[in-house]
Amino acid sequence: MNKIEVLKRSDLFRELDDEHLALVAKLGTHQVIDAGTTVYRQGSMAEQIYVIEHGVVGIILEVGPLAQRQVQAACNFESFGWSAVIPPYTRTATVRALEQTKVIVFNGRELTAFCTTHSEVGFKITQAVARVIAERLRQSYIQLLGVTDED
Repeated sequence: MNKIEVLKRSDLFRELDDEHLALVAKLGTHQVIDAGTTVYRQGSMAEQIYVIEHGVVGIILEVGPLAQRQVQAACNFESFGWSAVIPPYTRTATVRALEQTKVIVFNGRELTAFCTTHSEVGFKITQAVARVIAERLRQSYIQLLGVTDED
């Protein structure tokens, strides 16, 4: 699948038209992450944001030096690493590939600069990032409370 096809289906970029998708696609590069690889650690500086083409990553909360808990997962066409475009650019969780995962990687500063110079597109991307954050927060609350939508 080419970058534009992936981005059209992604949670971050699906609201963009073809012209803007083509511009955004130029900013991203393909990368394959092997199963078991830690992509980044909680508390580290955030430089990249990722869109998954295929595969699964675990989003892990580190609550102490020896205590980790996978709180969520992200898979096909979902994004992770939003901290790369939101100050103070610090990772809020650790991410590890649960299986071999192909991603499109964006430099957070370059994507932010693009959004600044293309304000209409930047607004749509910012709204999408906010939706991702809100959904992750909602899912975390549900998991912490031990309830589901069916309860």
